[in-house]
Amino acid sequence: MWNFQWQYIYVLLIYNTVPHFVANWPLLNSSGVQLAGIFYEDSNTTESTSWSRQCRAMFQSAIVLAQKYNITVDGQFIGWQTIRSDGNSINTLSSTCRLVPNSNIVGVVGPPFSRESHFMAPFAAQLRIPMVSYASTDPDLSDRQTNPSFYRTLPADTAAALAIAKLFDLYNWTSCIIIYQNDAFGLGGTKAISDTFEKNNLTVAEMIVFDTMTRSIKGDLRALLMSSSTRLVILWADSGYSATILELALRADVLGPQFMWILSTNIPLNSFLPTWREQLSGMLTLEPVVGDLAYGLINKTLLNEAYEIWKTYEPGSFPESKNVDYYALFAFDATWTLIQALHHLCSTTTPCVSLFNSLYCFDRQLINSSSLFDIIDSNTFLGVSGPIAFSANTTDRANGTYYIVKNVQSSSNILSYVPVLVSSETGEWTANGRMSSIIWPGKSTVPPTGYASISGLVLRIAVIEAVPFTKCTAITDGYGRATQKIVGYIPDLIKQLEKAMGFISNITCLPSNQSYNALINAVANGDYDMVVGDVTIYADRRKLVTFSAGIFDNSLRIITRITPIEPVNYWSFLRPFSCHLWIIIICVIVWSAILIFLFECRRNRTMKRKSLIHQFELSMYYAFGTLVGYNWDYRIRTLMSRLVTAAIYILSFVLVAQYQANLTSDLTVAKTNNIISGIEDLKNGKAAPGRIGIRTNTAIETFYLREVSGGSRDFYPLRTKGETFQKLLTNVIDVALMDSGVSEYFVGNVYCNLTLVGAPADYSQFGIVTQKNWIYQQVLDVNILSLRESGVLDSLKTKWFQTSYCSNTSSILVDQLSIGTMAGVFIIFGSISILALLLFMCQYMVVVKCHFSGLVKKCIYSIRRTVQPSTKRDILRTPALYSIPRSSSNSSIASHNTKF
Repeated sequence: MWNFQWQYIYVLLIYNTVPHFVANWPLLNSSGVQLAGIFYEDSNTTESTSWSRQCRAMFQSAIVLAQKYNITVDGQFIGWQTIRSDGNSINTLSSTCRLVPNSNIVGVVGPPFSRESHFMAPFAAQLRIPMVSYASTDPDLSDRQTNPSFYRTLPADTAAALAIAKLFDLYNWTSCIIIYQNDAFGLGGTKAISDTFEKNNLTVAEMIVFDTMTRSIKGDLRALLMSSSTRLVILWADSGYSATILELALRADVLGPQFMWILSTNIPLNSFLPTWREQLSGMLTLEPVVGDLAYGLINKTLLNEAYEIWKTYEPGSFPESKNVDYYALFAFDATWTLIQALHHLCSTTTPCVSLFNSLYCFDRQLINSSSLFDIIDSNTFLGVSGPIAFSANTTDRANGTYYIVKNVQSSSNILSYVPVLVSSETGEWTANGRMSSIIWPGKSTVPPTGYASISGLVLRIAVIEAVPFTKCTAITDGYGRATQKIVGYIPDLIKQLEKAMGFISNITCLPSNQSYNALINAVANGDYDMVVGDVTIYADRRKLVTFSAGIFDNSLRIITRITPIEPVNYWSFLRPFSCHLWIIIICVIVWSAILIFLFECRRNRTMKRKSLIHQFELSMYYAFGTLVGYNWDYRIRTLMSRLVTAAIYILSFVLVAQYQANLTSDLTVAKTNNIISGIEDLKNGKAAPGRIGIRTNTAIETFYLREVSGGSRDFYPLRTKGETFQKLLTNVIDVALMDSGVSEYFVGNVYCNLTLVGAPADYSQFGIVTQKNWIYQQVLDVNILSLRESGVLDSLKTKWFQTSYCSNTSSILVDQLSIGTMAGVFIIFGSISILALLLFMCQYMVVVKCHFSGLVKKCIYSIRRTVQPSTKRDILRTPALYSIPRSSSNSSIASHNTKF
């Protein structure tokens, strides 16, 4: 009894809430040429939904308009038959099959659902009649070979998927979740979106199934959405199913402002409770649209006449022109496509339509169907939705593809769809001229990032003390409270991420002896939300945790003690040749000089004019200059001397080249006098394994075991970075492997007697460690990459790593030759210069002495001539003054005798 009462109340409510419209369409179901239209009706109410009712009205308006234009087929006006679709493919096929034998159907408009088209398209091919759908979008229906008689006037889902991809590019979105109904429409659309996203480097993070039979989500909707890092949801479902899914999402609290939803169709917004208005606000819908809303062309004359017919025969169901559903216009163009094709066929062929009659529906066929299909493939016209054209290669519409994005906005406590973006045939999105401002979920005017918001969330962050990455210092304030001051590259990076992402950090500073592998396990077990530090990204670690984008470019360096400077050797330039070889070279010079002296002393005019000593000196100079490659301008005269010169040239060519090569080698070896020059030396055993320091439980140990020792743990184990430096300074180990950042900092600022040798090895990156499938991972990566691109990471590296307080002595030794290395050359040059100066001074002193003695004699003689004795007595008093030298007296007498 109670069940009957509740059923009566339910039927009464449905009857009072569902609008009933009076229709006075002319009866055209008795015509000899008919088109069948398949339209959806709710199986619960036996009434059409709004969009389906409008599609049927435009279908009937097109046929009435054809009568108005006096379009006939074999002298008869075209009639119609309508077929009710409840969404069940078998029921629709059955209803059509019952109708076909009792009517002259030459074409079908519909069906409205892709799942029905997969059944109806082969049926139409069997009957050899064209079928033009106004709402089926499954991409699998585009294959002309599989569906030879199928057409559709709205775009396939592949076009919609491309429009969505371009919408994602417009707002820099990269991933989404798809909720789809499990039928041909949902599966086809999801596949189209997935394929298009893959081609455009976009990601479908999750696919959630809505079961159309149970009308429920497979799984926990809230858990599925909240566990994903993306906050963009694409709902790919029919209008009725979309309303059900949204109601489930509202009850699970996974709509706005947490999630951004994009719907594939409009749904009635007045069916939801007023309390859900805020959560629904901000959604977007993406639908195919007619040309005039996307700056395209439509046939307005045809459209206005169709509207007038609609208002004439069913005025109660006609909304305002701007509220007519787009699918109704696609239905009109589908009907007009068949009308135009039949009209062209009958203008060239009589009789133009001939059916093979049979009581069995599958045997009833259109005889001259090939001509009709050719006309449809080649015919073009301007329809009410845009240009209509087809081809023989695909069932899709060739042009006139437009899409519109509408935004659900709240105005005066009423939700409505506001057009905001349109996409033309170029595929690019442009703002709608009427209203382009989008109100996003949460009443925001800023587009969402598409990722889970981490703003305001407290994160447990562990950092490990490793100067200069992190330095932890315990301090006491004025009130005696102990606090910890954390500075370094990592704390500054955390502050930058806090500023960009809005989270609150709860930092724990761990000691430097903490095992890095233990830190990985701590994050995997949920002890910390993340670890930020000099943690190397490795494949084995990725099995347990997730790493962010790189925060520091790292490599491994070999660190060792600076080799003590050897005592200065003034004669290091003589090292290329041995002592015996130098003696032989000197002997060769002397022997060559003797030979040239013998050959040239009698025949060379230049040498004839010089003494024997000067001749031998000239020969020695010539032999030496020829040996060292000096272009001597002294010309030899004899053939024998030329032969000796040729021999010296040959010897010079070999000796000088060998000297230069050996000197270069010696100087190079002197520059690289460390015991180890690179990783290869470690592999070749130039350092004893027990003298190589390696920190255990680190990525450095993994590298050493893999690349150097072949798995043998023969190294000297170390636990901390401080212990590494201590063992190097106390000569316990000779070399150690360290990360480049730390080693460069300490060598340049703390331990000036240590140095780095060899080229960097094992290039890697440090990353932030988080748990597997952390929902904020993508937004973290995006912000890290943004910091890198903006130069923030480079600035932090410059601040903390590129300062140096140690003198650069070691590098000077490597890059420059010291004075002591070449001091011997300068000593020899100085000695020869001093010898030459002494010789010059000796010669000059002889000249001066001779000149001075001659000057004194002349002075004495002058005085003697000037002073004449007055008496003999005066002469006798000063005999020394007036005495004449013996030689002078003799010469005077000789002169006197000669004169007389």
